[in-house]
Amino acid sequence: MKSVLLYANQDPGLESRLQAALDVARQFGGHLTCLQVTPYDAFIMGDPFGGVYALPTVIEQVQKTASEHRDSIEARLSGEGVAWDWLSFDGAPGQIIVDRARLCDLIVLSQPGGESAPAQVAQAIAADVLVHARSPVLAVPPSGRGFDALGAAMLAWDGSLEASHALRLTMPMLLKASAVHVVTVTAGQREFPATDAARYLSRHGIEAELHEWSGDGRSTADALIDAAASLSAAFAVMGAYGHTRLREAVLGGATRDMLHESKVPLILAH
Repeated sequence: MKSVLLYANQDPGLESRLQAALDVARQFGGHLTCLQVTPYDAFIMGDPFGGVYALPTVIEQVQKTASEHRDSIEARLSGEGVAWDWLSFDGAPGQIIVDRARLCDLIVLSQPGGESAPAQVAQAIAADVLVHARSPVLAVPPSGRGFDALGAAMLAWDGSLEASHALRLTMPMLLKASAVHVVTVTAGQREFPATDAARYLSRHGIEAELHEWSGDGRSTADALIDAAASLSAAFAVMGAYGHTRLREAVLGGATRDMLHESKVPLILAH
């Protein structure tokens, strides 16, 4: 995890994901890239007749606010002892994050953590990035206090391509973890059972512990949240969007529910 990309816009989750990104950069001796994106709708306005325009005064104020935010974060970063740089763009945040993540090892975003307007924006950004980016995403709870790569890790395993992808991409973190717990929730036969995941980990020098966690009438997300708490997991690794985003948005799903409800940082990959 030598190249860490942080979504650095000012919002309620910035402090927690900034601290998590700094922790990862320190623990892996990595470089932190802060990405600031000004959405077009911040300065594009419409009128009742269908016209679209941008007032110079609005553009000036948006740019001033963005510049002040950058100056504030850069002043803090100068004393953190981490190598960093700053990138600024105008456009759609999710699309630009995906584009700039082509050569990064980890993308740091916030978990939505609710149904407020900022949470809905965070949900949309996370969904876009998870589906289209090829790097794992570290999704941090808005109230989080950093990231402990040396703590216990929980791997949510269902034998899917997404879970396998998440496992492979997060191997540097799993190698640092004090323990790795492979947790399965749903019953039934799998083409790639948890024992296969444990065998793969063992070839990398990791002796994982296997757990079958009872759903007991609960959703998969509720069972995984219970497992993470019971196992004192510092973070959880899981595949993202095994079902389509539309199905998860309408019917719910483990990815969507975990993004909203998990108390621990999530490392996800699609």
